[in-house]
Amino acid sequence: MARGGFPGIPGGNMQQLMRQAQKMQQQMIQLQEELDAREYEASSGGGMVHVKVNGKRELLELTIKPEAVDPEDVEMLQDLVMAAVNEALRTGEETREKEMARVGGAAGMGGLF
Repeated sequence: MARGGFPGIPGGNMQQLMRQAQKMQQQMIQLQEELDAREYEASSGGGMVHVKVNGKRELLELTIKPEAVDPEDVEMLQDLVMAAVNEALRTGEETREKEMARVGGAAGMGGLF
């Protein structure tokens, strides 16, 4: 084995690789914090139900228009709420995956972290 490293990887390059990995890890931690703070909104039923969630997957706001409330059809309202919440969460998750892949892929490390 080569002194101070792995076969075929001189010691200086290994240190550089470690610095790159540490930098990427710091970038990913910062990105995770930014993504947790982002807010995502979605509506269902033509705007009858509107929700806002954050990147931590927490429901922040739920607005239901009075005309959406029909005591004879509570199931429809439940479906509208679920649809809006799930769409907002899905949007947040898709954004998180794209952003994390962008940072991870930029350094050629794929999904290492």
